[in-house]
Amino acid sequence: MLHLLHQYEDEKRKLNELGCQSLEQGIPLYKNEAVQAQSRKVDELIVQFHRKQAGYDKRLHKQ
Repeated sequence: MLHLLHQYEDEKRKLNELGCQSLEQGIPLYKNEAVQAQSRKVDELIVQFHRKQAGYDKRLHKQ
């Protein structure tokens, strides 16, 4: 799960950089496909993390 957190932090950093570049260029975030694609990556990593967390929690309660 630690690998997933590192990956999330890296992808989130990339998203922030893309967002700043987009705003500096006067492009709204919702119109920038690169920002939207990166945001979907970050969202998917969050979902994966929560699914793993939920599975881990279920295993703990079964003991």
